[in-house]
Amino acid sequence: MRYPATWLYVPGDRPDRMTKAVSSGAEVVVLDLQDAVAESRKVHARAAVAEFLATAEPQASAPRIHVRINSILTETGRRDLDAIAGLPTLAGVRLPKVESPADIEAATGVVRAAGSQVGFHCLIETAIGVENAYRIAATPGVTAISLGEGDLSAELRALDEQALGWVRSRIVVAAAAAHLPPPSMAVFGNIKDAAGLRESCQRGRRLGMRGRSAIHPAQLPVIAEAFRPSAAEVDQAQRIISAAGPQAGGFAMDDGTFVDQPVVAAARATLEWAELYPPLQCTRT
Repeated sequence: MRYPATWLYVPGDRPDRMTKAVSSGAEVVVLDLQDAVAESRKVHARAAVAEFLATAEPQASAPRIHVRINSILTETGRRDLDAIAGLPTLAGVRLPKVESPADIEAATGVVRAAGSQVGFHCLIETAIGVENAYRIAATPGVTAISLGEGDLSAELRALDEQALGWVRSRIVVAAAAAHLPPPSMAVFGNIKDAAGLRESCQRGRRLGMRGRSAIHPAQLPVIAEAFRPSAAEVDQAQRIISAAGPQAGGFAMDDGTFVDQPVVAAARATLEWAELYPPLQCTRT
């Protein structure tokens, strides 16, 4: 199954941007009812998102549509979910500030009552959420987890994203332990810093993360490129698989690379990712 590499957030009170986002090239469009919408616009945004989901025509080539609601523990969040649960083009619900399985269970009751089997992408944005990451990831109905790094950084008093390296690894481990896809990365806040975005994506990729959310369409090609296996990585993976053949145990290739079963498994994972996201042969500037 192809897991998305690019996710584009769109303010829920901007129907004009929703239509454009569908044609942006993003694999998932996230209609945002939470942080991108002022408190005075929440009701308007909820109605606009519900109308968009109700009138959009499903197409095989179109991006999947997710909605980030307000916290399910608030009246606003519960009304958000009531308004969108069961709509045919809703492919996923992003739950913010998830701290325990109880948050997911509260949301599950609403969507199941509407006759929907839609899954939940849980955003872990607090210290207690990080501590409960595996329990959250393993809760029925959860299809993915990722970090909400803005809120988490504020709580931890982290001065830059490199301070979150351990937390990112913790989420990667929790997702793997729960047999979920690798976590996608949180948004990168500077839409003009393509080099910084690329470098940040590469750091996340080295930790085992895959894909990233964007707040502007201009970020999408940078993200897509950063998470594709390079031609050199694909070539090395193919050489490892070919060299391994039916051999049992470890051995050294001509270039000195030691190959054993974990190395072969990693090479296969690279080729699987490359099959879904073919490597570029040039570098975007």
